Amino acid sequence: MNDRRAFYADSRRDLLLELYASACAAVDGRRAVRAALAGRTAAPLALISVGKAAAAMALGVQDVCGRDVLRGLVVSRHGYLDAELGAWPQLRCLEGDHPVPGPASLAAGEELVKFAAALAPGSSVLVLVSGGASSLVEAPPAGISPAELVRVNEWGLSSGLAIGELNAIRRRLSRLKGGRLAAALAHTSAEALLISDVAQDDPAVIGSGLVAVAAETPLAQDLPPWLAELLGRAGDLPAGRTMPARIVACLGDALAAAARAADARGLSTRQLQPAAAGDAQVAARRFAHELAVTTEDALLWGGETTVRLPARPGRGGRNQHFALAAARLIAGHTDLVVLAAGTDGSDGNTGDAGAIVDGGTVARGASEGLECESTLAAADAGSFLEASGDLLCTGPTGTNVGDLVFGLRRAPDPATVPAANADPAG
Repeated sequence: MNDRRAFYADSRRDLLLELYASACAAVDGRRAVRAALAGRTAAPLALISVGKAAAAMALGVQDVCGRDVLRGLVVSRHGYLDAELGAWPQLRCLEGDHPVPGPASLAAGEELVKFAAALAPGSSVLVLVSGGASSLVEAPPAGISPAELVRVNEWGLSSGLAIGELNAIRRRLSRLKGGRLAAALAHTSAEALLISDVAQDDPAVIGSGLVAVAAETPLAQDLPPWLAELLGRAGDLPAGRTMPARIVACLGDALAAAARAADARGLSTRQLQPAAAGDAQVAARRFAHELAVTTEDALLWGGETTVRLPARPGRGGRNQHFALAAARLIAGHTDLVVLAAGTDGSDGNTGDAGAIVDGGTVARGASEGLECESTLAAADAGSFLEASGDLLCTGPTGTNVGDLVFGLRRAPDPATVPAANADPAG
């Protein structure tokens, strides 16, 4: 397959990347934790850091009070641990599985349970939590097998279930979630710093509520029979607890930073409300329409959509799905460009953050023999976007506040107009 990245090179894409980079930098885990701990009185403490931003957040602690940390446990996604942590002998660093908890997640969960139990009564503990923690650490109750846990999560992720509804199920099948990690630390003096990737920035929802108890609501009545049976078999778990917690970075911070970066470049902006949610294709339809009719230069949005997956999904995640759905709607519109990407640098089952698409994306993919509708139906947007040259690969960003969608309404650079309409083979 031809490398087409230079085929449509265009400063508008560079501008969208600049906004994305500014947004992610404003919610960087290291920076956010360092700012939250500024002026902290020196005192011995234990450290727990879990999530996709766990490494960056732990480094923020090191910057301010690293000498005070007596011991620590850091759990992040495979490939997301920072080499700098290796020079900190007090820490034990583990990798969990994501987006579905697997053997590494269960091992990390048991280590977390042991770590909490071994802490001395009254000791000071700092707990850092960021998005992704729901999958990265898990400790199911007795009688729930690892295979059953995987089935629950795979079903939840493929069903299009809203993250809040999935987390409500996860809490009922965990010895850590629903404030039970906080309960396991009740004999200590523990506080939490959180990077939020959820709506309303609720500590009881971040990481399925490792450090806070949620107000439980009745589960849906139409759950699969096997899941209802499993929840019944889990029985009653110990009560959770809510510890003191502060949000140190969130989606609103990222969007505000993007707006400032746009303003610095002389761009007028509008932020869509409410936050993006629900089916990714429906959300893409709204965004494409708003971008087409707006009088502003740039449209900013964020949140977390869902995708209902087929039995054998292809490559991609909700951001790539959103981007391709948007590309189909803006096809032929030379003045529209859209970025959809996760702030953590990954999307679904891929290492790509998302994509940047334009009015020529669909045609470029078609020239490689791919068809947009069937690719979306197969949840294989990543394959199409690789062929069209639109994938965005950033690597781990050190944060996770959800997804960003930026749209730009601007005519292409004169030098790119002929290329955008050229024969790809020529």
